[in-house]
Amino acid sequence: MKLEDKVIIITGASSGIGKATAIKLAENGAKVILMARSEDELNDLKSSIVNNGGDALVVTGDVTKKEDFQKVVSKTKLEYGKITGLINNAGLMPLSFVEKLKTDEWDKMVDVNIKGVLNGVAAVLPELKANKGGNIINISSMAANRYFPGGAVYCATKAAVKMFSEGLRQELAPKYGINITSIEPGAVATSLTNSITDEDIKEMIKEMQKMETLEAEDIANSIYYVLTQPNRVNINDVYLVPSEQQ
Repeated sequence: MKLEDKVIIITGASSGIGKATAIKLAENGAKVILMARSEDELNDLKSSIVNNGGDALVVTGDVTKKEDFQKVVSKTKLEYGKITGLINNAGLMPLSFVEKLKTDEWDKMVDVNIKGVLNGVAAVLPELKANKGGNIINISSMAANRYFPGGAVYCATKAAVKMFSEGLRQELAPKYGINITSIEPGAVATSLTNSITDEDIKEMIKEMQKMETLEAEDIANSIYYVLTQPNRVNINDVYLVPSEQQ
């Protein structure tokens, strides 16, 4: 199934899962709106998409700022006339043990991982309601389902995203035909671990990094699967982990 009628905003689109998803969806006909703070990386991605016959729009923005999301919505409507979906992908994972009291990192995770998702939903929901349908896909994590050492705050933020997604589904899918999905990956080969400053955690994840992790493209494929279902089908959760991960 092609996605020619889809106009989809992707946050955190400059790298990792967001970048792979933008490429996958554009290859299959979707118009993708690339949102992140790094304009140069977004422009490089847009060039790659356009050179391969796709359609992309760059709108820089910070998911923690409501006004940036409003800018994305306005420019998307001006360019394409509508919005049919949002992929809340932007996220941070500076893992640390609670006793280290890295409270600034806690605040950043709450702001990006939770408030960023809320801001995105608030910005696009009026448009999806007007369309009488659409998709909101929130990138949660395996961490939403079980704690791992050093992940107390991170796991809490991703559990919030998972539960918020279920609340959205129950409120919006039956009434407006807006389908909601929580994507919950295990370990993925992205730059997410680069933000870790806790030296004890850095030592611990060295072992995890020896296994074959998921690739960003694996998550992009799961998102494509969600978006190609008939409107009558809501994929509530996609929980995928590396074969080697326990």
